[in-house]
Amino acid sequence: MSRDAPDRKLRYGWTTGACAAAAARGAYEGLRTGRFSEAVTITLPKGQQPSFTLVETSCGADWAQAGIVKDAGDDPDVTHGATVLTHIVPGPVGSGVQFRAGEGVGTITRAGLPLPPGEPAINPAPRAMIIAALAEAVTRFGGNLDLVVTISIPGGATLALKTLNGRLGIVGGLSILGTTGIVVPFSCAAWIHSIHRGIDVARAAGLGHVAAATGSTSEAAVQRLYALPDMALLDMGDFVGGTLKYLRTHPIPRVTIAGGFGKLVKLAQGQLDLHSRASRVDMADLARLAGAAGVDAQACNAIAGAAGAGEALVLAGPAGGALAALVARNARATALAVLSGGVALDVVVFDRDGKLLGNSGA
Repeated sequence: MSRDAPDRKLRYGWTTGACAAAAARGAYEGLRTGRFSEAVTITLPKGQQPSFTLVETSCGADWAQAGIVKDAGDDPDVTHGATVLTHIVPGPVGSGVQFRAGEGVGTITRAGLPLPPGEPAINPAPRAMIIAALAEAVTRFGGNLDLVVTISIPGGATLALKTLNGRLGIVGGLSILGTTGIVVPFSCAAWIHSIHRGIDVARAAGLGHVAAATGSTSEAAVQRLYALPDMALLDMGDFVGGTLKYLRTHPIPRVTIAGGFGKLVKLAQGQLDLHSRASRVDMADLARLAGAAGVDAQACNAIAGAAGAGEALVLAGPAGGALAALVARNARATALAVLSGGVALDVVVFDRDGKLLGNSGA
């Protein structure tokens, strides 16, 4: 059966963050003992404990390095098959874990991303995974967490050309990503099918309110906001069109769409597929919307030339809340044009920490 056969169960994989954490765990053992295990096991944020085979292990008097070959499962991930290397040396006393970008890992140069300019593009969740893996290793092998950790992906600068990193102001290579450590294989048909089934289950249970979220942060935030049961949560991802079209023929009395600012800007601009391969934020249109929200002309000009929606929100300054609320209202208008009448709809915009930025109202 081919990789794309629709009836085959798709195989999950591991994020670059999980690979870097496992490589860090292996490298620390090498640093402390001068030896490496063939494989290491780490604990992911949701409790899974996968095992990873180490490759390219080496060490010296005060350093060690280990690598993991990235397995993205059946997801068409540009980093599938790449080697993620973690190099460790002791750091100054009391410094804690410090992160560095090695070959093929990018550096952040613009505001609006989860980390400030100048930081290596190793996202917060992978950093937490790496620190947790190192803490477990410290417990087992002794020592402390005063470490300098450098992540490298040989060939990553070339792979990054296939991503949006350059447009986002991440230069020199890839980002180390992943909030759960697990890559869910991207299958449009399978994902939309699961959304439909979630709606069916909610209807069968007689729920009057469901929330469709673009990601795990917005899902957790909207659940808190409205005290919704797990059964009321729809893992919509980027498929807002597929979700709304099914709700049109299988209605639920109240629907909330939840997501981050960048994703919902696309919806506000009329896009129903929010994946980067299918849609882009129109920065000129976002600048126009910012002006309508009260952002001054100079900032609006800067927004028009910004690298992405995250930077635009930073540039909006104190008017960012008004801009997010206007995005929510326009996104609601797009969604209402797809839904049938009789459904109460609201759109809520959250930041990367799950803080409410804007609410369209119903």
